[in-house]
Amino acid sequence: MPNLDIVHTLYDLLDAARPKSAGSYRDQITYVTDRPGHDRRYAIDARKLERELGWRPAETFATGIRKTVGWYIENAEWVEHVTSGAYRQWTDTNYGNRA
Repeated sequence: MPNLDIVHTLYDLLDAARPKSAGSYRDQITYVTDRPGHDRRYAIDARKLERELGWRPAETFATGIRKTVGWYIENAEWVEHVTSGAYRQWTDTNYGNRA
């Protein structure tokens, strides 16, 4: 799946769950000059896991991304704490002196 399709999926889910006061989250997309080695898409082929181990994913991309976005929306306080820098400070205080 191309990266841009993933971004569109995320923004469409956000538009449905938490609409902006004006416009769409897609309005935030900006295009930049590509760089050498830039991945246009990522792919995982789980057929070998299924064939050799009998494992099959419980979620499709569509159901998994919907659940993931929902979790982040429902846990906004946790997201704020982690992105505020407080989590990094806690990690540095508790683990910073370990070798």
